[in-house]
Amino acid sequence: MDFSWIYSINHQLATFLLAMLPIFELRASIPIALENFHLPVWQAFSLSVLGNIIPAILIIYFVGPISEWLSRFRALKKFFTWLFERTRNRFDDKYRLWGKIALMIFVAIPLPMTGAWTGALAAWLFGIDKKGAIIYVSLGVIIAGILVTLISLGIFKIFEFLL
Repeated sequence: MDFSWIYSINHQLATFLLAMLPIFELRASIPIALENFHLPVWQAFSLSVLGNIIPAILIIYFVGPISEWLSRFRALKKFFTWLFERTRNRFDDKYRLWGKIALMIFVAIPLPMTGAWTGALAAWLFGIDKKGAIIYVSLGVIIAGILVTLISLGIFKIFEFLL
């Protein structure tokens, strides 16, 4: 995938948009905003957190109706069955043990296949009320943002020291 276009738009907007993308989320937007765009820490953090929360809210509110409509198509129904089963298997034991706190922790861990997108989907799959899901996913995004920012700043300092 060619992401060179991201450098040709406003850096604040680019940071916000990167944070909205699945897989990348704020795990990519914060380091890029700090190192490539040279945004202030508060701006990289704020734009990334907001950009990451917005798709989660949309998923929480609209994944149910959209998945029902798309499930009318055989190939998509098969895909959604696979995706939902995979998400349930990854999150089920944690949710039974910890409840909504598990959702927050799951979103807060800045690793692949965790984050706001997967957390919002898990919240819908487990029938977590929309308000609670938004609160706990948002808290997880904030924690992830803090962790990624601290890690990014630390890694940049280590590289500066070594060079």
